[in-house]
Amino acid sequence: MPKVIRGYVRAIDRLNRIIGRIAMYLIFALVGVLIWSSVSKTFFTPTIWTLETAQFVMVAYYVLGGPYSIQLGSNVRMDLFYGNWSIRTKAWVDSFTVLFLMFYLGILFYGAVGSLAYALGYFGMEPFSFFWDLFTALITGGPDAAGEKLGFLERSPTAWRPWLWPVKVLLSVGVLLMLLQALAELFRDIAIIRGEDI
Repeated sequence: MPKVIRGYVRAIDRLNRIIGRIAMYLIFALVGVLIWSSVSKTFFTPTIWTLETAQFVMVAYYVLGGPYSIQLGSNVRMDLFYGNWSIRTKAWVDSFTVLFLMFYLGILFYGAVGSLAYALGYFGMEPFSFFWDLFTALITGGPDAAGEKLGFLERSPTAWRPWLWPVKVLLSVGVLLMLLQALAELFRDIAIIRGEDI
């Protein structure tokens, strides 16, 4: 395998390992929020922010830990036949099926970016051009110029009404990291098929 591909696989593995190890601890934040929700409902006035905060933390836990889970091979598989195959046969099958995963993640990423653009007040059909315009406005005119590109920021329809863009940023970043990890897994499978090591 070329050095560029080896470097890519190692860099993505390292990045997702670091993020995944940090994201593991979000489960404690989730437990803390849910315990506070139970305590406040039992002994004090119920809080309005706990349910959505728990949902947001769970989204971060799931999408930021997903690439690390793929890297470790701990994702769910149908192991009826797969477990008895040789490593090379598994690599052939995985290199084929990861293409379906990458197609799905590509569509999911496009939807996440569109949803993030909507949360930032863009209601058009070209979310990537909106982010390009936002980026160029930030570079050329600073934060004030970029702020003028934003529209009405989307808020949750609940009583607490938090802004939704932070969780949509996490969703977009997490799906992108999953897509990059899937590509790294494809390169790793190709290396196994060729009898090489990455």
